[in-house]
Amino acid sequence: MALNERIDTAYAALLEQLSLAKVLLLHPRSKYRSVLLAMLVNDPDVKTFYYALGPDDINLEAFIQSTTHDLANQHPTFGRHLNMMPQEVFANMRKNVDVVLENFVAELSELSDEPYLLILDEYDRSDAADDIHRFVEHLADYLPENCRLILNSRTLPRLPWVSMVAKKQAALLLDDQLIEEDFYENKRDEAYDLEVFALGPGYVRYKGDEIKSWEGHLPRLLFFFALDKPIVTRSEICNAFWPDLETDQAVNVFHVTKRRLHKALGFDVLVHNQSHYQINPDMHVYYDVLDFVETLMKGRNPNTPNTFEAWQHAVKLYRGPFLQGHSDPWIEERRIAFRAGYVEALSQMALAWIGKDRKELALKLYRQALDEDNSREDIHREIMKLYKDLGRRSEAVKHYQDLEKVFADANMQVSSETKDVYNAIVS
Repeated sequence: MALNERIDTAYAALLEQLSLAKVLLLHPRSKYRSVLLAMLVNDPDVKTFYYALGPDDINLEAFIQSTTHDLANQHPTFGRHLNMMPQEVFANMRKNVDVVLENFVAELSELSDEPYLLILDEYDRSDAADDIHRFVEHLADYLPENCRLILNSRTLPRLPWVSMVAKKQAALLLDDQLIEEDFYENKRDEAYDLEVFALGPGYVRYKGDEIKSWEGHLPRLLFFFALDKPIVTRSEICNAFWPDLETDQAVNVFHVTKRRLHKALGFDVLVHNQSHYQINPDMHVYYDVLDFVETLMKGRNPNTPNTFEAWQHAVKLYRGPFLQGHSDPWIEERRIAFRAGYVEALSQMALAWIGKDRKELALKLYRQALDEDNSREDIHREIMKLYKDLGRRSEAVKHYQDLEKVFADANMQVSSETKDVYNAIVS
């Protein structure tokens, strides 16, 4: 294939993924990253806003100031919300990141009423800036519906890609190929040294034997935390585990916890490399979370020979909520993401059974999904429709009434779409 054809194919793949994911990473190993960005910026059918990180973007304050300046040149009103933030917010953006995020999203929502792209180029300049990574991670959850975020980087950004992919929020594109497995490029073969299971209560086997003593719960959670991203920094770890301690105190506790982790496993599993930590790259690790998300990707791929089998395997892998029994904020965030993937798998299986007129089986799967996430109104609507189709109208009515009561107790309102389904059933 000629070079022009390869680039055109890669560009077509990029446009396709932009319709599916809120955040798209042009993978560091992509050959045509810069060419594709130039094509996007010059495409008259694509509305783009562009910012290239510079050497001064070493923290969130610098990033926000520089981004605001550059985007104001592309859209005159950009910055009016950010510039009106209280002085104490400017003085400590890390502490007031929620306020900064709220105002940044307000700016984005006013950039355009049409679909558009926000491009962050040379994103690797933020590699050492934990607060920028954290900001972008949360920004992904609140992007306006008509906005897509593209990251172009020479290194793999320190974002929780596995969980972002699980909830269909992000995609990693290597030229014209969507990365569907081994997102962090770890060693993968049949002879695993470590087998890690985080879906459910969480346990680890080393060379076939389960680790029973962890020298306390913190070393165990530190191990799972290190698996969450490609690499982690010491400050990331300290902010996640000991946010209320002074830096020196948190660092001391971290080193004690790391020593206990190594003692529990009998070897140095968490290794230091330049400015970051990672699970020892010489170890061959099986991780059920990674297996789960890779299986979700197979189910989403229409070219998979048997997507139902993939969805079924994903459901089997999900033995329970991520690190069940713990309530640390970072664990709760990942739990929500993997739960979304599990509910997706159950819903896709239900749709397959409906297509085969096996509605009782579909109903069972939808109810199983609600056991995991009772807030999903789309699934409540499907259950009500199935009850109606099965001639069980009274159960459909009761289901809606129960939903209305649960939502009222939580100070929530049932959506008009769900009310319409109910009204169609009782009319």
